[in-house]
Amino acid sequence: MNNCGERRSLRPGAPSEPNAYNYNYPKRGLFIIINNKNFHPSTGQRCREGTGADAERLEERFQDLGFEVRRYDDATASSMTKIMVEAANYDHSECDCFGCAILSHGIEGRIYATDGMLSLDVLTGPFRGDRCSSLVGKPKLFFVQACRTAPMNHSFDSMSDKSGLSEEYEPALSSIRKVPVEADFLFAYSTVPGHYSWRNNQDGSWFIQALCIVIENYGTKMELVHMLTQVNRIVAYEFESCKDEEFTDKMKMMPCIVSMLTRYVYFRPKKPDIRD
Repeated sequence: MNNCGERRSLRPGAPSEPNAYNYNYPKRGLFIIINNKNFHPSTGQRCREGTGADAERLEERFQDLGFEVRRYDDATASSMTKIMVEAANYDHSECDCFGCAILSHGIEGRIYATDGMLSLDVLTGPFRGDRCSSLVGKPKLFFVQACRTAPMNHSFDSMSDKSGLSEEYEPALSSIRKVPVEADFLFAYSTVPGHYSWRNNQDGSWFIQALCIVIENYGTKMELVHMLTQVNRIVAYEFESCKDEEFTDKMKMMPCIVSMLTRYVYFRPKKPDIRD
């Protein structure tokens, strides 16, 4: 490997660097909630009863952590894309981080809007380091409540993709794999790849219930990945399906944490501004 004169002599994570992200900016940041309950008949998807309880809990818990929460219900694919692009274009320079929760139906790698599917990469791509400079070096936190099963027997290409983006744009997103561009992302999925995600029609989804319980109890005290480990344990050991159909009775679920974070995340309370 060639020796470059611009190479830093201090390796990342060395003792002289902070182990936690800088959360001393004036604002905590934006938190977007996309809550899809009702779907166009052409999608073949059922109404997601109970998702309103999830959205309300998330709104309360992340407001408690200091976020500016913006909630969008029943968003079309074009609306979802617009919401995320506009959020990425927001000036985050005075914010600690960015957060987003997506509550919908899904399959592995794709999320349902109310009128069709779109790639998860289309929603998260605008926040990558080469597209959102004001979030470089800051956490980008995504919480995804959706199934991650494989596509059914029908052709995947025949399914409606309503991303509203050109064919050239989406491959460009998925082809970006350099660590500096994808650093500082965290994806907390409700389930592991290839599996369903369970939801109660009254109480909401298992994953969001557990997440909000943990944030309520430990949100300002415990590091984020440690909190998500608590969520994993609660969902894995304390929830079980109860259905009339034998093949869906007594089913379990395992959430999944995918972290590209480079430091620890603490939502410590902001100090009050005492200036006149």
